Amino acid sequence: MKKIRSGYCRLILVLLLTGVTSCEKAILPKDKARDPKSVFDYLWDDINNRYSYFEIKGIDWEAVKNKYQPEIYTGMSDLELFDVLSDMLFELKDGHVNLTSPFNRSRNWDWFQDYPVNYNQGIIDRNYLGKGFWITGPLRNQIINSVLYVNYRSFMEEISDMNLEELIKRAQGMSGVIIDVRSNGGGNLGNAQKLAGAFTSDSYTYASVRIKNGPCGDCFSSWTDLVVNPKTGLKYDGKVIVLVNRGSYSSTTYFASMMRRNPNVTLMGNITGGGGGTPAYGELPNGWIYRFSSTQVVTFDGIHLEPGIPVDIEVQMKRTDEVNGVDTILESALDLLRD
Repeated sequence: MKKIRSGYCRLILVLLLTGVTSCEKAILPKDKARDPKSVFDYLWDDINNRYSYFEIKGIDWEAVKNKYQPEIYTGMSDLELFDVLSDMLFELKDGHVNLTSPFNRSRNWDWFQDYPVNYNQGIIDRNYLGKGFWITGPLRNQIINSVLYVNYRSFMEEISDMNLEELIKRAQGMSGVIIDVRSNGGGNLGNAQKLAGAFTSDSYTYASVRIKNGPCGDCFSSWTDLVVNPKTGLKYDGKVIVLVNRGSYSSTTYFASMMRRNPNVTLMGNITGGGGGTPAYGELPNGWIYRFSSTQVVTFDGIHLEPGIPVDIEVQMKRTDEVNGVDTILESALDLLRD
């Protein structure tokens, strides 16, 4: 049987900085019992030892076990077992928690589904980017009234050094830059750090991270600083507005925390989706794969990333504007940069 242990990964903090969130599988004995009770206990124990947000979220994991363990019985089907395990994991209220079987993948999307969308890609494409926008790697950008508007859909899309240099060249002389990462679900943390580094001339600490390493409430590693370093060459030192919404998750929440530390930057829109815990992975005795948050990240001023990063200026999309093809949040950012 195979199991992935984040505690065995000596380079976990480096992985945090590069956006890699899984570790090498460690080969373990293959004779673990595959019966439903053993599978349930195996999953519960690993979460108990390595999940990082019990105290922050006020979750009594022992009570969760007492709630779901009676539903486990010999001879239950794989579908029945999957449903019980999924319901148990749902109690963690975490978008980085999943159970993957050959037939389904559990998830908890309440972190964004219970909130207004506050983003319409069609409106952005038709009325703001238009037909003549530049495609600078993954960074689609357009000049709107002497403001460089940058739309970035996923931090999984690699930003090259050349992409970034060309973007910053185009930004020179503009009255401001708007970076739109609304509904960007995250990806590679290295891309977030690279982009943030284009708007500062100095290195700075934006947050600290620690890893859960045991079952007790205080079983964590020591805190380690997370740092943004400036890009080499040309930087942009003017006003920047970062647009976020509840769909701005995981590495995008990290990006919001990086930019929030920069005095030239204003966050606008709505609180981000969170997702501050780096996922650790594991494999159950029956071969199903699971993941869960194994770290805690706290900003320079003590805010946990997991619930989300608050904005400096909250703006909601107006339904009347949306019907007329107007993005209320983007227009508010443009108005602010005109002042």
